[in-house]
Amino acid sequence: MKMLSVLIRRRYREGASLAVVARELGVSKSTVRRHVPVRERRDASAAARQRHRSRAGTPYEQALRAQVVRLYGSGMPQRQVAATLGISVEAVVARLEPSQLRSRQEAARLSVEQQGDLLPQEEIVARYVQGATMAELGRLYGVHPTTIRRRIPDHLVRPRSRTPQPRPRRVLVEEEVRRRYAAGESAYALAREFGVSVHTVRARIPDSDWRGRPAEEASASPSRSAQPGSGGVRMVLALSDEEILARYRAGQSATSIGRAAGVDCRTILRRIPEHERRSHFQAQRLNRPAPDVDADTIRALRARGLSWEAIATRVGLSAKTVRARA
Repeated sequence: MKMLSVLIRRRYREGASLAVVARELGVSKSTVRRHVPVRERRDASAAARQRHRSRAGTPYEQALRAQVVRLYGSGMPQRQVAATLGISVEAVVARLEPSQLRSRQEAARLSVEQQGDLLPQEEIVARYVQGATMAELGRLYGVHPTTIRRRIPDHLVRPRSRTPQPRPRRVLVEEEVRRRYAAGESAYALAREFGVSVHTVRARIPDSDWRGRPAEEASASPSRSAQPGSGGVRMVLALSDEEILARYRAGQSATSIGRAAGVDCRTILRRIPEHERRSHFQAQRLNRPAPDVDADTIRALRARGLSWEAIATRVGLSAKTVRARA
């Protein structure tokens, strides 16, 4: 036993780990740890450094380090080296010397050069001569237009055109605008469809058919009236005011009613009397009702050993609400 203790201490002082000493002498790690004095035991960080130094001399580690240095020195980025060798990026960095690491500017330059070498220059020049722009070619090949510019000879580069290209626009037919506006469509919807402004649509509609306020009244009082239907003829909706009010009283939100009618929720709220509109808190509780979970259910789950967070996840409430109900 004394000879075993001497062998264990000598191998451990030489730098071998507890597992290596136990494997060499055919004993357990607990036996090795028991024969090593407490003051001589290495902490976790020191043991990790010792294991790293021990592995550095193995043939596998030397071959792996040589492959990392060779691939990284050829211009391959760290992520690609890690994917090629089946190791992590951190393992690649750990096997490189600080003097071998490239700066960010150099890595970006190599990445652009490697990416540019894969581009078909003849095909790019042919497409550009046929009329394609550098921005279109950049989007096609997934690179910056400046990268495309480097692949095109100077004598083939076209001068920039300062005249904007005309955009295709839908023809605005006054008869169609008046007919659809009289049928109930809003000026905003017509403006979006024809690609024009609301003022352009307004100019095509006679004052007698306009559902908003007259021009002189709008300029005299720019602020809108808070009362619904106080100025002009209101928009014709797919739902009547009585049906809107009935749906709102039944519990539907203004957003869902507006989605069914094809209008904004604010248009629906203008059809509802002020004293019947729900507050924000009432609407929130109506649209997102809390699950009906009593205190007995929460206590039973708590007695089974579940945490407050686990109970909250199961019943669909927050942990604070679960503790309050218990």
